[in-house]
Amino acid sequence: MAVTDEAIEKIKSMIVSGALAPGDRLPRESELATELGLSRNSLREAVRALSLIRVLDVRQGDGTYVTSLDPKPLLEAMSFVVDFHRDDTVLEFLAVRRILEPAATALAATRIAVAELDALESGLDALGPEPSVEELVAADLEFHHRIVAACGNSVLCSLLDGLAGPTTRARIWRGLTQQESVSRTLEEHRQILAALRARDPEAARSWSTVHIAGVEQWLRSTL
Repeated sequence: MAVTDEAIEKIKSMIVSGALAPGDRLPRESELATELGLSRNSLREAVRALSLIRVLDVRQGDGTYVTSLDPKPLLEAMSFVVDFHRDDTVLEFLAVRRILEPAATALAATRIAVAELDALESGLDALGPEPSVEELVAADLEFHHRIVAACGNSVLCSLLDGLAGPTTRARIWRGLTQQESVSRTLEEHRQILAALRARDPEAARSWSTVHIAGVEQWLRSTL
């Protein structure tokens, strides 16, 4: 194991064990290096790496703190890495989305507030029957984000937000090249919304699966 990796593991162990809690300030660099049996250089590199993935927060002139460790900022690092995907991995991102999002949509059917359902419907109405592809994709991203956010699982929501980026170009490409894809997307959104209003988790799961699988199947046949 590289020296920096060892240093990262030791700091991680302190956090996992509870020796360092969210919001805690790390001991001074010299003290922590001695406590962990590390050189100050390797400790510094470990702190830099953990700050990049939002585990630690380095505050100039104040010290280094453990972040809140909330899922959203931690998973933003995954989103950054995901943005470097190759075109041939888009299908894999879509497959993961097809596994996770229907489950989130089913959860949302039992938890989403009526006011949120009304807001989703207003958004669909505002698009009209013939939005541009760009308008539709932007609305599609917002539609799915709001439903997933309503499922009540912040980790699942953050994961799916991270997967949204790599599939955006595929959605635009489909809208520009596949006949009737815009009208089909709008109809599937209406069906998902109807299932949510009916508080029917299985119908919501099914329509979400159909909706996501449509993009995946189209891209698979195109590639």
